Amino acid sequence: MTIWVPTLEHITGPRYRAIAQAIGDAITSGELAPDDKLPPQRRLADALGVTVGTVTRGYAEAEHRGWVSARVGSGTYVKQRGPACVFGGQPATRAGDDTIDLSLSLPPPHPLREQAMSTALSALSTSADALRRSVAYSSSQGSDHHRVALSQWLTQLGMPLNAEELLITQGGQHGISLTLGTLLRPGELVAADALTYPGAISAAQQAHLKVVGIPFDQDGMCMEALEAQCARQPPRLIYLTPDQNNPTGLCLSEARREQLVALARRYDIWLLEDGVQYLPVEQRGTPLYQLAPERTLFVFSTAKVLAGGLRMGVLRAPPALLERLAAALRAQSWMVPPLMVDLVCHWVSQPTAHELLAWQTQELAARQQIVTDYLAGYSLSRQPNGSNVWLTLPDGVRALELCERLSQQGVKVTNAEPFCVGSAPAPQAVRICIGAAADQTALKRALAILRASLEQPPLATATV
Repeated sequence: MTIWVPTLEHITGPRYRAIAQAIGDAITSGELAPDDKLPPQRRLADALGVTVGTVTRGYAEAEHRGWVSARVGSGTYVKQRGPACVFGGQPATRAGDDTIDLSLSLPPPHPLREQAMSTALSALSTSADALRRSVAYSSSQGSDHHRVALSQWLTQLGMPLNAEELLITQGGQHGISLTLGTLLRPGELVAADALTYPGAISAAQQAHLKVVGIPFDQDGMCMEALEAQCARQPPRLIYLTPDQNNPTGLCLSEARREQLVALARRYDIWLLEDGVQYLPVEQRGTPLYQLAPERTLFVFSTAKVLAGGLRMGVLRAPPALLERLAAALRAQSWMVPPLMVDLVCHWVSQPTAHELLAWQTQELAARQQIVTDYLAGYSLSRQPNGSNVWLTLPDGVRALELCERLSQQGVKVTNAEPFCVGSAPAPQAVRICIGAAADQTALKRALAILRASLEQPPLATATV
């Protein structure tokens, strides 16, 4: 058999790291398959013109990244599951644990995430400008260089934003907390969909704000209910995820976006638009920050398109607010570490970022089709390329009981309780994060267990 010999010329950094990354690239492309044996270290060293020690270190680095495993007396083999990925939470499947955790809203795993991180770190380690920025203080708003780079990237993603209107944050959650803490005083009112992102609820509670839930239907937040709330007590701010509500996946219609903006202007209400849950541009509505730029703050993060562990995002705000927001950020942490921002800017400047997002879009569409196949006949709410599915349970099926039964069988989903705003009872429904599954096979296994649990007679006949 022909010995596998990687091409290293296009990979920067030390040779041993280049060998490790070449292994990851070969696994991604299919050139190396699960259980393939890597060449003996001496043979590969001769083929590459490097020392045996360099190859040994390269194999060790690849093993450290979770891509290969060394077997004493046998050699080094590609792992069955392929390269591991970096995320901001626990991996969906861990060694020795068969649990499939679909409770975390994560992008689908792909080795390109870790490889892009490695490439960016290597590039920054040899960049005099990046190293100089990494050890210096920066503007609390973020440097002009970084904001321009991020503005250009967001425009490519179909979110045209002016660099002058951006403030760099430590992720979407930070952007929400920063907005609430800066614009509102303790005791003031925030309105949101009756089911909404738990992080926004927590941020409001931390800021000692009151939160009221507004009913919704298939077209999103009900404007009649919001107008009635405004007549009673206008909220100071309205928080929405208009393109893909978390957890329901519902999209706010164009007509209601216009009505929302009119109400916000009539009652002088701030709008906080959360765009962290990424969708292709053709599946999004008109951004609120375009309809009402003078009163809309827009939150975006790299968590759902690159990796959650980066903890970096942007907050778009009306220019008149930027100084206040920057002062609040400065009081919290002075600035976002420039090294992390440089890493993200380098990452998104590479073709890999586009390739990864294109793959992710196709992968989520394929996973949504798997959901359709396995849960046909059930009430589902989701977007075609969304990472979450909202399953309304059949009559008599209790969400807490279902979650417990699934957990006993190694599958985790989330009931409605964490998403509820106010004191209204939680609906009998669960959120399924299809992006969190390690692969499509794991997703199919989890959905098969879910469907079987839904069909079990004791559960289906449970008393209300």
